Amino acid sequence: QYRVGQLYTISKHSHQESEKGEGVEVVKNEPHEDPVHGLGQFTEKRVHLSSKLPSWARAVTPRIFYITEKAWNYYPYTITADSHSLQCSFLPKFSIYIETKYEDNCGDSENIFHSDKILGDHEVSFLDIAFDEIPERYYRSLDPRFFSSAKTGRGPLREGWRQHTKPIMCSYKLVSVKFEVWGLQTRVEQFVHKVIRDILLIGHRQAFAWVDE
Repeated sequence: QYRVGQLYTISKHSHQESEKGEGVEVVKNEPHEDPVHGLGQFTEKRVHLSSKLPSWARAVTPRIFYITEKAWNYYPYTITADSHSLQCSFLPKFSIYIETKYEDNCGDSENIFHSDKILGDHEVSFLDIAFDEIPERYYRSLDPRFFSSAKTGRGPLREGWRQHTKPIMCSYKLVSVKFEVWGLQTRVEQFVHKVIRDILLIGHRQAFAWVDE
């Protein structure tokens, strides 16, 4: 159910953004086979972000700004970009690496990626789609605390829902951001991590609230 909902949410959100003059431009979308993960899907997209940047970032970026996203989807394991693939249109020293795994639990798996990448300097961040603060635009119709699904009977979500709701699953993300430009590195990397968190929070609220569609 989540896999279908994820694809639907991405498609609907991209369409809404495109109507505003920005959004996602699909460059490639083709089958791909990995020796470890098996059959999957490879996509290459251009994500146009000019209007999403804060004023301090717009001052140093061109009017037309996008990042190129390459993703390999071997559900329930996905890679969004690699250290050389998720790049912005004018700064080759900017990169984002995201690994994703999905498990049927409430987020209590330790070191799910079995990787030494997370043994060093890192931060574990839990996202609660019902009770975390929403950045900018708030819509009651997308709030899991008020939404009730006519088709599945799920919702509204109450305090402690992660411990008591069934069925439940968790999307685990391993995110690495690099921006190797002196004077801006820390500020930009922190900003990008916040943007990714906000995108994940909003996207999963949409997926929950659009389940009947």
